Amino acid sequence: MTQQESQATSAHKETLGFKTEVKQLLHLMIHSLYSNREIFLRELISNAADACDKLRYRALEDDGLYEGDSELKVQIEFDDTANTVIVRDNGIGMSRDDVINNLGTIAKSGTAEFLQQLSGEQQKDANLIGQFGVGFYSAFIVADNVRVRTRLAGTPTSEGIEWVSQGEGDFTIEPIELERHGTEITLSLRQDAEEFANEHRLRSLIRTYSDHIDLPVQMKKVEEAEDEQGEKTTTETWETVNQAQALWTRSKSEVSDDEYNEFYKHIASDFSDPLIWSHNKVEGKLEYTSLLYVPGRAPFDLYQREGVRGLKLYVQRVFIMDDAEQFLPLYLRFIKGVVDTNALSLNVSRELLQKDPQVDKLKSALTKRVLDMLKKLAKDSDKYQTFWNEFGSVLKEGPAEDASNREKIAALLRFSSTHTDSAVQNVALSDYVERMKEGQDKIYYLVSESFNAARNSPHLEIFRKKGIEVLLLSDRIDEWLTTHLNEFDGKSLVDVAKGDLDLGAVEDEEEKKAQEESAKAREGLVGRLKEGLGERVSDVRVTHRLTDSPACVVLDANDMGQQLRKLMEAAGQAVPESKPILEINPEHPLINRLDSLQDDEFEGFASVLLDQAIIAEGGHLDDPAAYVKKLNALLMR
Repeated sequence: MTQQESQATSAHKETLGFKTEVKQLLHLMIHSLYSNREIFLRELISNAADACDKLRYRALEDDGLYEGDSELKVQIEFDDTANTVIVRDNGIGMSRDDVINNLGTIAKSGTAEFLQQLSGEQQKDANLIGQFGVGFYSAFIVADNVRVRTRLAGTPTSEGIEWVSQGEGDFTIEPIELERHGTEITLSLRQDAEEFANEHRLRSLIRTYSDHIDLPVQMKKVEEAEDEQGEKTTTETWETVNQAQALWTRSKSEVSDDEYNEFYKHIASDFSDPLIWSHNKVEGKLEYTSLLYVPGRAPFDLYQREGVRGLKLYVQRVFIMDDAEQFLPLYLRFIKGVVDTNALSLNVSRELLQKDPQVDKLKSALTKRVLDMLKKLAKDSDKYQTFWNEFGSVLKEGPAEDASNREKIAALLRFSSTHTDSAVQNVALSDYVERMKEGQDKIYYLVSESFNAARNSPHLEIFRKKGIEVLLLSDRIDEWLTTHLNEFDGKSLVDVAKGDLDLGAVEDEEEKKAQEESAKAREGLVGRLKEGLGERVSDVRVTHRLTDSPACVVLDANDMGQQLRKLMEAAGQAVPESKPILEINPEHPLINRLDSLQDDEFEGFASVLLDQAIIAEGGHLDDPAAYVKKLNALLMR
């Protein structure tokens, strides 16, 4: 972090500046999240619970870190006179560097993309902030002054740190003497947020948002008693408000949908509800409990394959690590959840996870669980469409990465097609197979740069004429997908823009005979075109795939398409050179015209015909100016 040190108010107290993105986020939260401001307590309790989890894990090797206080807990206090709320934990705590790094900057990938999306519209920005996650900064939604007092467990009491900010441009930080390890956050409430300095309000929020937290969330309980002499005495005790039991360890019948939703928000830092979840306990040789969620929307860093991802890992109910990526394949990186197992040792590390054979078994089981969950979700077409719009492109990575589950993944894929001519990807491969024409034994598809380019491609002309459905693929990953997904339900997938077109039994013998005769009649023209176009093409031939266009270009069946070429070039990989095949429509008037031209006009006409065919497929010309010049010359004639 860039520390902007200004004048020191004492020998030890410093004033430091927030990073720019923190200032922007704070301003937007204060002004955009007013209607959702009660979530501040959920966020602060979640952070406190995480700090306790980390201490419990580190104390496995050094129980001296507990400093004699091994009963981990979160405590909430309030003062309705001073209008303050205090959130306190006895977790791991923070050092000075931890405080600066954790409270002065946003350590989350996707920050830049997130900030670019912000518009100043309160409702839209509120949704975006919820998608990004707010954590500690949610305190400033209700407070105009926040004080953090903290000490890292295991350090001297003299190494306590106090951090104070009004949520504007800077914060102060100074060392203090602090007896207790852990963190205490004091919120001085804004005038319009005084409702939160209320016992009933706070208890209600704890039960609503933090009932699932796996450690006590306590508030003081005041009890009055009367002795034998009639004198009243008052006692204060700490009372646990939440259930304080790990939600995934409870029976499914005991957990409400609201509790599942709130637990998701806790682990995912998301405002919205998940689309679906799967809660399972498995006993036997491989014992584990899993609670897996499909989010309702994608995070900003979804397409950063190297970004932070994974499940929360617990071993025998002891928190081990966040973002354990070893338990799900990369194409399922959007899944959130928890896995708790007895199959691993308590001192397991990321390095050990990579070598443990039990992890592979867990990964296989959890992957199957997620795919089954998505299959169940697909029965609700509206919800599944929401899922597909958010995560479909990532799921398309699956067939290349997970051959053992390729058929299951293929059943979950959705595409656009000529059946609806809509850009919405809602056609399943099973839907396509059900609509196949009599005699059709292949699934046809077309890859293009955009949906409109695919929908208007000349390659579709014969298919539209015969009523044969074609899948229209325009996502960047689609050609990569089809190189690894060769068949579905026993039907091979065929690119209509590659190789020779074979419609099989859909065409009768009379049609095939007519095609052979027209090809023979144009043998002379094909020879002239090959000579005139020379090295620009690998071949010229007559086609029956066109009904309205004079010509089109196709690739050899083994050639790499434009979409995949661009992906590989962007990745810095060399790609082999390939030349298109020009196919002509023997019945088109322009082809008749071309066949009648003399040699001095023929070459220019043929070159324009090829250029137009390339443009129609969304391709790019090496020399657009030359094309324009030749076209103008033809128009002048």
